[in-house]
Amino acid sequence: MKDYSEIPIGTVTSSGTHLELADHEVDLNAMVSNPTSIGDVGTTLTHGQKKIILRRMHFDSLVSLDELPPQVTFMIGKIESLSIEDSINILKEALVEHQDDVNIPTDDFQLLERLVVFTSGDSSTKSLEESVYDLDDHTIIDWGLQIRLEAALIAYHSPYPEVRAVTDPYDDPNTPCETIRVYIAGIIWTAISAVINQFFSQRFPSIVLSSSVVQIFLYPSGLLLEWLLPKTKVQVWKFTIDLNPGPWNYKEQMLATMLCSISGGGTSYVSSNIHVQRMKMFYNNQWANFGYQTLLILSTNFMGFGFAGIMRKFAVYPVDAIWPTLLPTIALNKALMQPEKKENINGWVISRYMFFFFVFIISFISYWVPNYLFTALSTFNWMTWIKPDNFNLAAITGSVSGLGLNPVPTFDWVNLNSNSALAVPFYSQVSTYIGTFLSFFVIIGVYWSNYKWTAYLPINSNSLFTNTGDYYSVQAIIDENSLISQAKYDKYGPPFYTAGNLVQYGAFFAIYPFAIFYESILNYRQIWRALKAMAKGFRNLRSSTYEGFQDPHTTMMKAYKEVPDWIFLSVLVISLVLAIVCVKIYPAETPVWGIFFAIGINFIFLIPMVAVYSRTGFSFGLNVLVELIVGYAIPGNGLALNFIKALGYNIDGQAETYITDQKMAHYVKLPPRSMFRVQILSVFIASFIQLGIMNFTIDNIKDYCEPYNKEKFTCADAKTFYNASIQWGVIGPKKVFGGIYPILQWCFLIGFLLIFPCLCFKKYAPKKYTKYFEPTLIIGGMLNWAPYNLSYFTGGLYLSIAFMYYIKKKYEAWWQKYNYLLSAGLTAGVALSSIIIFFSVQYHEKDLNWWGNSVSNKGIEGGYGRTSRLNATETAPDGYFGPRIGHFP
Repeated sequence: MKDYSEIPIGTVTSSGTHLELADHEVDLNAMVSNPTSIGDVGTTLTHGQKKIILRRMHFDSLVSLDELPPQVTFMIGKIESLSIEDSINILKEALVEHQDDVNIPTDDFQLLERLVVFTSGDSSTKSLEESVYDLDDHTIIDWGLQIRLEAALIAYHSPYPEVRAVTDPYDDPNTPCETIRVYIAGIIWTAISAVINQFFSQRFPSIVLSSSVVQIFLYPSGLLLEWLLPKTKVQVWKFTIDLNPGPWNYKEQMLATMLCSISGGGTSYVSSNIHVQRMKMFYNNQWANFGYQTLLILSTNFMGFGFAGIMRKFAVYPVDAIWPTLLPTIALNKALMQPEKKENINGWVISRYMFFFFVFIISFISYWVPNYLFTALSTFNWMTWIKPDNFNLAAITGSVSGLGLNPVPTFDWVNLNSNSALAVPFYSQVSTYIGTFLSFFVIIGVYWSNYKWTAYLPINSNSLFTNTGDYYSVQAIIDENSLISQAKYDKYGPPFYTAGNLVQYGAFFAIYPFAIFYESILNYRQIWRALKAMAKGFRNLRSSTYEGFQDPHTTMMKAYKEVPDWIFLSVLVISLVLAIVCVKIYPAETPVWGIFFAIGINFIFLIPMVAVYSRTGFSFGLNVLVELIVGYAIPGNGLALNFIKALGYNIDGQAETYITDQKMAHYVKLPPRSMFRVQILSVFIASFIQLGIMNFTIDNIKDYCEPYNKEKFTCADAKTFYNASIQWGVIGPKKVFGGIYPILQWCFLIGFLLIFPCLCFKKYAPKKYTKYFEPTLIIGGMLNWAPYNLSYFTGGLYLSIAFMYYIKKKYEAWWQKYNYLLSAGLTAGVALSSIIIFFSVQYHEKDLNWWGNSVSNKGIEGGYGRTSRLNATETAPDGYFGPRIGHFP
């Protein structure tokens, strides 16, 4: 087989019209209102050839061929019009572009290779009419048709089955999008989402009113506005606004969803800053008032916009940036808004719309069982029930206090879906689980060898501890300015990590050098092209941001005005000014140069990080790296670390959120300027609502952030943030590396050295072994500890094997139609059920006291009895472990 990597990119060109915008545009209303039968389309094709097309597009299960779906009508027309010459060129270009693409199914890629180098001996010996019924999609029985078919899928749709499952191969630019109905419905549900998501943000596990749930409510809201608003146009200045431009449509639905998605995806990262600074159990900074909080949240939330504009060329326009985690949201939009023809897929005739609501209702009702009626099904730590007071058993198999080694750990969708089991690609799921499983043994080795005194502590807590095994308090070592007091520190001593936390931090230090160099070397062609395009854009501000991208979805987006780069940079500058004002007028103990440092480190790391996330669905933040560098630069200052860390991490996190929305708009064909306006508005509204709810929860929830809070408001994220500020800010990395955990500094070198064998294996080993080899994800799996453990990922692995591997491979038509809707329906049902359960029977304690609700919290798993393998007061010299008093680092 020819090595297509030898073909220089750009030497293969096509003379076809698929590169022109007009070739992708349709009048959707006309197509829907005037359906076409199989006999009326593709008149130069035989019935058998049309059956091959239907089979390849997974529409061969249509009950009737008298009214074809618009997608089929469109694609048959394009397949018929493509020439053999253009098709060969399209496939050759695809072979060059996707030769190392892990998301292209191997069978699909090999089919493209065989089509390009086809000889008569490759053809099936069966007749076309005989073969079409047992065709496996990858057998060549009609070369002339199939080469045009595969070329059309690439030139007009997508080379990825998962993208084809949720998107359309055409666009109608005349479909109303940014309407007054979008803003009314979107703002209302943005406010509701911000309230709920912020309220539950410090609960473990958290409850999120996700985009899936919001879409369900947006749909009837849009229909209601369609019924209520007058069908008239209003003149506002020089703009004409149509109050009710026809039926509520899929573009309005998706734009309204994006307006809500900023708050619908969770809460602002600075929630942890404000909790840690305001609460008495942490820093107790009473000066952190609403003005400080406002400047902090606006500067951090909007700074990501500047980077989102820059990152478009790296993570939105490239065709291989598929962003798997957003596909269920688009699938739900399609199910709710687009009519479909009746199909019979492996005996399944239920429509997408009905399937989603059936799953949603079942999920909503059934979640009462593991979340209220029989909670042991959620924390199914059944092995610890054998002997609840056995420390070793709880440490290895416990879901709450242990490492979670359990073949059947949960029946709770919240836990099963911890790693997006039905959205993240199978190879990604397996790779991260391998890393988590390998680090399980590392943690055991660290703990049972009592390395660095870990046996005196719990095995997998994310808290910091004193040298007697008690929880570490920063108040014991800081002065009135929240800076370290050396006298207090010399008396109190340094903090100590648990084994799980120690291994997690080691993995963080290894993944930073590995990811930036490995991913940059592996994807240097794409990164270099995007950097050149970005530089050209800065030299010529009038140049198109789409320049250099010719895939069908980018071609269709050329119908809409772009958002210039200078607008994104203006938002970045305004955010920068707000951040500077914040540290100047409040005693945040943070130098201005730290803000510029946060911007610079994101510019360096964001490209490889987003490249990994967009391709695999796996992401990691810059928080630990920022902690380390700031800890060296500003020792003894936890407040400065917290502020700079919020910027350093949130720029990355928010940029990824905005970029995800941009890619979603790219798939659904929403005007970029409309999307930009709703994103800006959403962030502004959600920021103030989140601040209000955040302060309410801190002031009004009983035992808020306490370890055994009855409503599970244990503040796991805030505690992790707080502990990091102590260890890397107040104490500082010099003390950590120099005296407490010197091994951590070597993890950077280990991560860097791992690059070379991994690159050699990727380049020289047989492709069947290297295609799905993702070492970044394996190292990333080692981050899944403290407070998480294996019990949160084992069940998701089973689901991934079933749906993302077996069903996708064996029953692709079913998978394309129902898989993402199954994920969206389960998530939506659980989210809504969780909210109702909490406010109806949990907030005002209406507990069910029986064995099924108490057995999982017996003994050690419930926080009673022994918490560590060794007891410091009994076995440690002088009753404490670690460095001796007077010799603290």
